[in-house]
Amino acid sequence: MSPRAAGPSGLRIKSPDLLVAESGADLEGNGLQRSMGLFQLVCFGIGAIVGTGIFVGLSDTVAEAGPAVIVSFVLAALTCVFTAFSFAELGGAIPVSGSSYSYAYATLGERTAFLVGWCLLLEYGISVSAVAVGWGQYLNELLGSLTGWQLPAALSSPPGDGGVVNIPAVVVMLLAALLLVRGIRESARATAAMAVLKLAVLVLFCVIGFSAFRAGHLSPFAPQSVAGITSGASVAFFSYIGFDAITTAGEEVKNPRRNIPLAIMICIGVVTVLYCLVALAAIGALSSDQVADQPAALSLIVNHVTHSTLGGGVIAFGAVVAIASVVLAVMYGQTRILMSMSRDGLVPGVFERISPRTSTPVANTWIVAVVFAVPAAVVPLDVVMNLTTIGTLAVMAVVNLCVMVLRRTRPDLPRRFRVPLFPVSPLLGIGFCLYLMYGTGPATWLQFAGFLVVGALVYACYGRRRSRLAQAEPVVDGAAAAAPAPVMATREG
Repeated sequence: MSPRAAGPSGLRIKSPDLLVAESGADLEGNGLQRSMGLFQLVCFGIGAIVGTGIFVGLSDTVAEAGPAVIVSFVLAALTCVFTAFSFAELGGAIPVSGSSYSYAYATLGERTAFLVGWCLLLEYGISVSAVAVGWGQYLNELLGSLTGWQLPAALSSPPGDGGVVNIPAVVVMLLAALLLVRGIRESARATAAMAVLKLAVLVLFCVIGFSAFRAGHLSPFAPQSVAGITSGASVAFFSYIGFDAITTAGEEVKNPRRNIPLAIMICIGVVTVLYCLVALAAIGALSSDQVADQPAALSLIVNHVTHSTLGGGVIAFGAVVAIASVVLAVMYGQTRILMSMSRDGLVPGVFERISPRTSTPVANTWIVAVVFAVPAAVVPLDVVMNLTTIGTLAVMAVVNLCVMVLRRTRPDLPRRFRVPLFPVSPLLGIGFCLYLMYGTGPATWLQFAGFLVVGALVYACYGRRRSRLAQAEPVVDGAAAAAPAPVMATREG
């Protein structure tokens, strides 16, 4: 089969063979180093997931669902599990840095792939801003516990919560960028250490919370009925965003066809169990009315149970580390997706340049850090969380569709992992994604529609004209796929 399948403008499809050949996914990677094993990849996944969503967003989920927050977390987890199956199959079959953008390019065409990449700016770029915003809240909690002094709310909280410019959010993003440009080996080690630490802190929280568990706090269980559970699941879904970042490491992972699917399933399993335990411990220790809409809710609960600020300080320290690791991992994912899009000519060529000294996209990393530090400093947290959630759900629905299309168009493609109960699982994944998208509300849908319109205009004015797939000479057989890869990988967009 030809590695390029050319079609009408915007419907051009890039075959998995060409994606793998260009990226060097079965070799050393396109200028990148394969230094991440399975343990580091699992820690990277946990590092990308566990952060603001549970440490900061839990109180928002409780405000929507009440004690039924546990059901909301399970519903959000089911959405992720079905989609994780699809990510695992595609990640093993097409182990490249582009993640869902590349999967869409190989199945649904260039225009859809660009819009998926555009949505990934929400999932990775804007979500990293939202995550960084939450860092300031727990940093203040930690400073108050250790020194009795806190940063002024005007400099440490998001607008709408008493803040003017969130300085800690900017600082944590710049520190993450500084670590990322040093090299993937150093970043992976830091992420692994932080992942182990924050898991230990959440386990400690569960121990403390269950020691004060009161069954009466679970009644009434669902004060807002099914509507509250659905809204809560849409909010809780933000807590799971990031597991797909594992697939962005496809060119820097050892044995990616095996380790990417395995790491995805391990991460989803560990995080789901932990989140449900944390939610149950939180509501059991303190009533939902007391937890709802509280900043640094986990520290508040521990302070209440232990009658001391020391325990809350430990939780705050864990949250500071946890959120910093999410910023690090998610920023990494964003830079690798932009690198893949740049390799295809759909975004400027500066994003694909790899430093020969550090084997990292240095300019790409600093651009991402600086650009997304701005919304982190001045945009309200709830706005970016809702918009990020609907954008991510849309991408996940597309990924479930991609796995079905690729099964039909490329049944011969090697797959180390196959979606169980196919095609029921991806269809359920699409259904759950649409259900949670419905729960985000009309205002978020309007914002998302406007965002997609802007993305379509950017593609029409820039990406469609500069696409390297459109400019490339036709290839007549699969054996030639690897030949043009070096030229296409280094050519400026």
